[in-house]
Amino acid sequence: MVWHEVDLVVVGGVVLTADQDWNIYDPGAVAVDRGAIVGLGPREEVEQEYRGRERIDASGKLVMPGLINAHTHAPMTLFRGLADDLPLETWLHEYIWPAEAKWLGPDFVRLGTQLAAAEMIRSGTILFCDMYFFEDDIAEVCKEVGIRVVIGGALVDFPNANYKTPEEGLKYSEYLLRKWGDDFLVVPSIQPHSPYATSSNLMQQGKELADQYGAPYLLHVSETQSEVQESIEKHGRTPVGRLADLGVLGPTTVAIHAAHLTDEDVELLAQYEVGVVHCPESQLKLASGFTPVPKLLEAGVEVGLGTDGAASNNDLNMFGEMGTAARLHKVMAHDPTVIPARQALSMATLQAARVLGLEDRLGSLEVGKRGDMIVLDLDVPHMVPVYNITSHLVYAAHCSDVCTVIIDGRVVMRDRVLLTLDEGEIFARAREMARQIVAGWGA
Repeated sequence: MVWHEVDLVVVGGVVLTADQDWNIYDPGAVAVDRGAIVGLGPREEVEQEYRGRERIDASGKLVMPGLINAHTHAPMTLFRGLADDLPLETWLHEYIWPAEAKWLGPDFVRLGTQLAAAEMIRSGTILFCDMYFFEDDIAEVCKEVGIRVVIGGALVDFPNANYKTPEEGLKYSEYLLRKWGDDFLVVPSIQPHSPYATSSNLMQQGKELADQYGAPYLLHVSETQSEVQESIEKHGRTPVGRLADLGVLGPTTVAIHAAHLTDEDVELLAQYEVGVVHCPESQLKLASGFTPVPKLLEAGVEVGLGTDGAASNNDLNMFGEMGTAARLHKVMAHDPTVIPARQALSMATLQAARVLGLEDRLGSLEVGKRGDMIVLDLDVPHMVPVYNITSHLVYAAHCSDVCTVIIDGRVVMRDRVLLTLDEGEIFARAREMARQIVAGWGA
């Protein structure tokens, strides 16, 4: 028998594709070569055609697409727990922004990103969409680690450690677009912070730049009721209405949070094919509001899931976000059929990829897509027995069940051992940074 030699074959176990038809192969196998999936299906058929230079036996386990965290602020892992149980405005203005003014810099960002990458890989995330500062350093860390990232420097009107003027922020954003535009792990984007922290002119200039380079355009929108009220008082429009008037809504635009939407707002998001990122645990903790996900989905709006930053969540666990999203909207609607498990899982995989414009390569296991997948242990008490695997993933699985992570065909964690990060060193440096923050807080 003649077979094709490929870089990697994952064999055995349940293969959940999470594709449009939700195909499942049990036992199944996936063959990956040069970072792309070249074979997928029943184990016997794949093994007849492919032999891997590297082989992973997933017998008794689950193989599925890696999860996508559609919005976070990775370096804020170093502020985890610094200022909890506060309103969003107080949290930002009195704690987070002053702390960033004192501590933010390339070394801080690199360390925070390494810590975040370790947490996300361990919990099955293969891509995160980041809005922060010094995003070039974040991209460099992600390349070293082997995790995917959508980078976007937060465009704001006020000076920060990364750039002192809005013009410098735009120049830095264009630098990122040019440097990382053709990278296979890093996707550059334009990310104005929000309509309240970014001027109309800066948001419009950012959108022009995004369109010029064919890049995603993301910003926080209608996160709190006070934000919406202030927009109406100042501009006579809700934030979504104002963005429509400014001409920055479109298929590459992503509204983060979108917790307080009028019926007209929902219609505008659907009309302009804007994607939405829902961060349920952060919104719950900050009591900032609830994204009307069922209404958005009914209107045809794509919705992905994100964790937000670890300073407001306080973890980067996408399994937690799936379970919270499914449960939250059931109780909000007084309807247990709202956001079924399959929908919640899709919002962390294929639908999240669609929101970010990456569905051609990520979000499901399909021949031609990139070899990004995770392997979960099914031989644990809370995963036995299995009647419906998607329900188990949303309502029963723990992030600690992830045992192996593969990104672009590269194994970055195998049998719960991280292969591209020195966790001991990262933990020691993070603890030392925390001691410095506490010591210098009142200085």
